[in-house]
Amino acid sequence: MSAILPPSERLWWKHPLDRVEGIWIAISFIWCMVMFFMMVFWHIYGKQNLATETYKTTPEKFTAQTQAAVDKWTVRTETEQKIPVVAPPEGADVYMIGRLWNWWPILELEKGKTYKLHLTSMDYNHGFSLQPTNINIQVVPGYEHVIKVTPNESGTFSVICNEYCGIGHHEMLGRIYVK
Repeated sequence: MSAILPPSERLWWKHPLDRVEGIWIAISFIWCMVMFFMMVFWHIYGKQNLATETYKTTPEKFTAQTQAAVDKWTVRTETEQKIPVVAPPEGADVYMIGRLWNWWPILELEKGKTYKLHLTSMDYNHGFSLQPTNINIQVVPGYEHVIKVTPNESGTFSVICNEYCGIGHHEMLGRIYVK
């Protein structure tokens, strides 16, 4: 029998399995079961799952909230675009907007203190990827994503859009400083 020609007998599924084929089917099935139960284990005991809240919002409402936080806690501006650097107090609600093609504003947080980070997109789907810690969140227009964050190491962290959002996607970068 060849792969090009049809089987000589129409009821090919009634033929007994070859021993090697049966072994590979069993190995595949056992591995699928292991991975299935590991998903439950990783979800319960893993530390990679973010506890997020999501609310409906409008661009106008979220922009007003973000602008109020920027007006209240701006400490300086950076880059040619004069992006504000916001240093909120511990426990504050901090806001970050994703839009073509930047993350706004830059955040300056303190190590060991907890904040509520609010994210939304003003135009298209964007991906919030915090590097090098590898936190990934899909940011969708019309929804406010809220995450409790407690930075545990100091440094400069890059925010990268990991969801293709158009011709300037490669320039969609932001920053979070942790002191």
